Amino acid sequence: MSISEKIKELHTTLPNHVTLVAVSKTKPISDLQEAYDAGQRVFGENKIQEMAEKWAQLPKDISWHMIGHVQRNKVKYMAEFVDLIHGVDSFKLLKEINKQAKKYNRIIRCLLQIKIAEEDSKFGMDASDAAYLLASAEFTQLENIQIVGVMGMATFTDNTAQVQNEFKHLKATFDDLHTKNPSLEIISMGMSGDYNLAIEEGSTMVRIGSSIFGARNYTSSN
Repeated sequence: MSISEKIKELHTTLPNHVTLVAVSKTKPISDLQEAYDAGQRVFGENKIQEMAEKWAQLPKDISWHMIGHVQRNKVKYMAEFVDLIHGVDSFKLLKEINKQAKKYNRIIRCLLQIKIAEEDSKFGMDASDAAYLLASAEFTQLENIQIVGVMGMATFTDNTAQVQNEFKHLKATFDDLHTKNPSLEIISMGMSGDYNLAIEEGSTMVRIGSSIFGARNYTSSN
């Protein structure tokens, strides 16, 4: 199937309450344009510079999501346009996002990344750290960011039961945080290989790349 056919199929089969983030990292503008022409409006990137270059060239009604690990010194390059930052894993990063958003008189939406996987390479905060952050006085002073939910990445494994348990943990964390923070609404979990399972466990946002665009095109410039 073509990119446009895959987009249309996903739009048809995904539940109405689930947002599709088309993960377009390493993909050329032409691929994103084909997905856009098929009706896709939410795209996810994991390199800020690459996302900024694509933002400059593509239609301005696209919602750009930063889904990768964010270095604080790079936030300034996306503060003008990014719609949602998935991987917020520290208060220091939140402060920098708030600082840069203020320069553009914007409120940038963010997700707290919760560590649910066993791999040391996966970033994220503990559920208790997230609860403490949201209840802190320092957090209430950040007027140019809005925490709208949580994000998590499951362990890269064929063990479906393990992945399912990790998704259950993220959903439970969201439910606990939501009791004191009813403005939280997004649970971003699930990728090409496990998004159906993630939806069963409560995901409201899935990040799908290879199932739409094929394998990633890694080169020395990426």
